[in-house]
Amino acid sequence: MICARPAPHALRRLAAAAGAVLIGAGLTAAIASPASAEAGVGYVRLAHLSPDTPPVDVYVDDASGKMKGLKFDAVPYGVMSDYLAVPPGTYAVSMRKVAADPKSPPVLTEDVTVTEGSAHTVAGTGRFAELGLAVITDDISAPPADQAKIRVLQASVKSPVLDIKTTGGQEVGDGLKFATTSDYRGVKPGNWTLDLTPEGGAAATKARCDLSGGTTYSLLVLDGKDGLTTDLKVDAKAGEITPLGGVETGAGGTSGGGAVALVAGLGLVALAGLVGAGALGLRRRARRTW
Repeated sequence: MICARPAPHALRRLAAAAGAVLIGAGLTAAIASPASAEAGVGYVRLAHLSPDTPPVDVYVDDASGKMKGLKFDAVPYGVMSDYLAVPPGTYAVSMRKVAADPKSPPVLTEDVTVTEGSAHTVAGTGRFAELGLAVITDDISAPPADQAKIRVLQASVKSPVLDIKTTGGQEVGDGLKFATTSDYRGVKPGNWTLDLTPEGGAAATKARCDLSGGTTYSLLVLDGKDGLTTDLKVDAKAGEITPLGGVETGAGGTSGGGAVALVAGLGLVALAGLVGAGALGLRRRARRTW
């Protein structure tokens, strides 16, 4: 499902051109099934939400050896992956300059822990000068059939403070600052138009969102070539992990069930933890080397 202002999707073309390549023979991490959440796994997805940070290579390594190392190549701004299903455990996540030696010191690195049944979005966020890793807790519980849930991830530095409401006046995000995320809000299902109004009285950007009952969404607000752009992601449908609906390009992955399409350019850095409601909780381990 897409939520975007009525303009050409430049970000999608960028993601299609850049893509991501999943590397690692014998990969044991399963791509989340669209049918249901699996027992004995946690869910993570990756996002690059730093507007002035160039594409990066991302590495995910499992300290316990349950999952072989993953590498995601040349991940650009604005891309969010589908969920990956991974065994619970501790993972080292590292970010390096594109094509850098895998043994070179990473730009950023963090040890993170995945728990069974949890779902998290992990992103590179903030300006490049203050780039960090953010772990965001996702809500995969089902709203009632006559309601949808939506939250906003604010990744626009050109409009660093936004008020987001439906055309009927229902608040979705109030005074939402760059590099923060709103709480989930319940709304009635339907084809909504959202007004994204920058601080200072600038004209609002209109974004159309088709929201289904019983479904939970995350709305990305991004800097586009000609102003704000948005992208709507499905967090869960009827209480089940729903990996479909990411950016319409990507690399192949493998799981115990065979090949699956891993949608999108698999953005900046994964795996779990908790952050306080409303904040993206930046972490930084290593100094930038580029």
